Amino acid sequence: MKRSGSSTLLTVVALLLIAQGALQRAVIFPYWGKNFNSSGGKVNGSMDPQQMLFALLGFRELLAGILWVRADAFFDSGNYDAILPLIRLVTILDPQEIDVYATGMWHIGYNFTDEEQRSDRRYVPSALALGKEGARKNPDTYEMFFETGWMWWHKVDDDYGKAVYWFKESQNAFGESKTRNDILPARKDILVQALQRDGKVDEALDTLFRLQEEGIARQAADPSHGTDQTLNTIVSNLDSTLVRMVQRGYVAEKEGRPLTDYDVSPPFDVGFSAKVTVVEPMVLQVEGTWGVLPVGTRIRFVLRDKDYPHAVAAGIDWDYSDDVNLDPPRDKTFMQDQLFVKNRRFRRKIDMSKDPTMYPFTSDKYVLEFYYNPRSAPAHIQDKFGWNGEGMTDKNYLNNEVRKGQKVLYCAFEMSRDQILKHGEWQDRPALIKTPNYVETKGSYQGKDEVTLDIPSLRGSTTKTPAPSTPNAPAKKPAANGH
Repeated sequence: MKRSGSSTLLTVVALLLIAQGALQRAVIFPYWGKNFNSSGGKVNGSMDPQQMLFALLGFRELLAGILWVRADAFFDSGNYDAILPLIRLVTILDPQEIDVYATGMWHIGYNFTDEEQRSDRRYVPSALALGKEGARKNPDTYEMFFETGWMWWHKVDDDYGKAVYWFKESQNAFGESKTRNDILPARKDILVQALQRDGKVDEALDTLFRLQEEGIARQAADPSHGTDQTLNTIVSNLDSTLVRMVQRGYVAEKEGRPLTDYDVSPPFDVGFSAKVTVVEPMVLQVEGTWGVLPVGTRIRFVLRDKDYPHAVAAGIDWDYSDDVNLDPPRDKTFMQDQLFVKNRRFRRKIDMSKDPTMYPFTSDKYVLEFYYNPRSAPAHIQDKFGWNGEGMTDKNYLNNEVRKGQKVLYCAFEMSRDQILKHGEWQDRPALIKTPNYVETKGSYQGKDEVTLDIPSLRGSTTKTPAPSTPNAPAKKPAANGH
């Protein structure tokens, strides 16, 4: 009798499993494919979800949790490549796992680095696409909207209109019954900074007034130390913004008055010059001048394939795809670094020789770019340059085209693969590029048989000149009134 009861129980369980599988295939899986699957019925482009036993038995969330625990072990061991497919599987199995989306964005955008901790920016479009998908799948909470805005704000640090869009979305109401107004009050203020960096100073001021009103209402409802501190921060930022709008001549310019009595006038000539020397295969010595005295300037330096997909000046159209493709263009090179200015000069050795997978150098031609945008500058630099570069100029490399509505510094040169790898005729002599206004100083690299490629201007042609037979004259002492 006992055996018969056990057999009956097993038969019932088996029938239930078969019924569950049939229900999964007939109803649940088609519903998942329509409403949750973001990859056309494929997991990571190759695995059909119907092949996944746990999914067929209705254990998607359980399997997702197990996979994420496994991913944590890979984090601890530093096996970052193994985490990517797990992130994709977990987000497909359980699209409401916001922590996985957020952690995945951070991992993809920040964790893949070279030996000198430079991020592999080929992954940034994938990180943004993952954030956009997470926001679409979880529209009733602010988190993925904010995380995507943060990636634009902090990692891309250039196209601030995108940051503004996503930060606004993180604070917007959603539908009639749902809301995204669960955002923490302390996280709302970053929208103000994004608006300022996007050149929308009036809107930033209006946003500060709105946040002040919200802060006053919160303080009245809950007069605790936390609400008091948040309100004080908003009031301080509001005061600073009003002062800067006046001192930087923003109000005067809006009213059509001349800027002669304001901090941005007359525009300051930054005196940019640069020199790039290939000292070893895939090792560049980058140096130059920047006539701005206070510490805080970081000039962007980019080296990339000349034909890099979706490339723009000193960057990429990072938002070119909504597909979460976790395999970046591995045959392409994109290196970005920051040149820190001290005592009006910058000098940095950039070694890419230890990371051949990140810098494969498979193309024949490469572009080297220098870029500086006052919108990304710290406040004490913007006090002189303004939000849009009103107080900045350069006799040679001021550019009004590569970023519409902004004055930036930009110059670009070309180098060949043979020069960067020191192949062929470049084996025994360093390839060298420099702007015509660059002046050698003590400590600058001067090879015995160097060949200089003089770049007269962005519109001029590249010419070759022999190395000077006598040392260059020493640099003149910089003016004492540099900003």
